[in-house]
Amino acid sequence: MDKFIERLKELRAEKKLTQSQLAKETGLSQSAIALWENGQRIPNALAIITLCKYFAVTSDFLLGISD
Repeated sequence: MDKFIERLKELRAEKKLTQSQLAKETGLSQSAIALWENGQRIPNALAIITLCKYFAVTSDFLLGISD
């Protein structure tokens, strides 16, 4: 889970987005993004797919399975 947190924060920072801006861009909630980034919740499969499509990365990359 640590790698997911790190990668989500990095990808968001690369696009210079706040959590609120990412939420608006993806249709996800800002509170969910905050909980994921703080390691308090785990995203469901649909949220992972949404993030992967938005950032144009694979789920393996986002989840830290591959580089």
